[in-house]
Amino acid sequence: MTRRLPTPELPVARPRARDVADAAGVSISAVSRTFTDGASVSAKTRDKVLAAAEQLGYQPNPLARSLMTGRTELIGLVSNHFANPAFMDVFDLFSRELQARGLRPLLANLGADDDGRSALDMLRQYNVDAVLVATSAPPRGFTESCRSAGMPLLHVFGRAGQRNGVPVVTVDNLAGGQLAGEAMMARGLRRVAFLGGAEGDAATQDRGKAFASVAGRALKASLFAGDYTHEHGRRAMHQLLDDHADLDGVFCGDDVLALGAMDACRERGIDVPGQISIVGFDDMPLASWPAFQLTTVRQPMHAMVLYAIERIVAWMAQPDQVPRSKLFSCEWVERRTLRALATSRRAR
Repeated sequence: MTRRLPTPELPVARPRARDVADAAGVSISAVSRTFTDGASVSAKTRDKVLAAAEQLGYQPNPLARSLMTGRTELIGLVSNHFANPAFMDVFDLFSRELQARGLRPLLANLGADDDGRSALDMLRQYNVDAVLVATSAPPRGFTESCRSAGMPLLHVFGRAGQRNGVPVVTVDNLAGGQLAGEAMMARGLRRVAFLGGAEGDAATQDRGKAFASVAGRALKASLFAGDYTHEHGRRAMHQLLDDHADLDGVFCGDDVLALGAMDACRERGIDVPGQISIVGFDDMPLASWPAFQLTTVRQPMHAMVLYAIERIVAWMAQPDQVPRSKLFSCEWVERRTLRALATSRRAR
């Protein structure tokens, strides 16, 4: 006997603006004005429309509304760090804060091609109201192309002081590299290395440059892993240890690289920090996990994201008021992957 599967039910038709108008006894234009910020509608009419909308389960169609207002409420969130777990928290924060303000993030992955053309085309096709670039290494000319297309743009995690007219919200990477260098030199480390991401990445360059200026002759190697991933950090650390077996400290350009470096040391039976100290940058949640307890430089991700969103929203409201760039301070976070200060040093 053949078993008969149940017939699937047709989806229930979504209520339309006309349905709300009929239920409330008002015109369709009154429904439209009720759901349009700043539109003129009496309190009595608004209450009737909202009550009917709630009863019917009606939500206004933002795409249809954008045809009337010229605003899509879409904010392009552009990055090439979607494989980096540190940025998952950043994207989560961006999306939650944008949605709380009635805006919708449109994710665009710069990793799809070398010049960011496909991401730019998508932003233009969807007519985004503004763009947040969340990476220290966008393709050359990408931010300028967004500006030329008439899109308000903020560059989060960019390089401070760049002269392309794009507002930047970032952390003081030079100060962070200096903090790491000073802490490692104070522990008596004299054979250190810098392990960065992509060689062309502005954050990597600045962190490594400042670290090198403090380490001086103690710096024995600088290696660029190519990307901010655990596997890149693990492989690069193995290469550093192959080439410089006597290293006693490594400053990594971000926490993900540092966690990969720690695992490379574990694979070789090298004690951290007994034989080699490792310092990261970011203070991502994983850094504080018991398995790692990574000493790192914290950048205030939450404050930077909130500032960027507040500025882009204000800019959308007043297009002639271009926001200023802002440089955030970083903070030293000491855990268990850096050699302790000698007792005699502490007593001084």
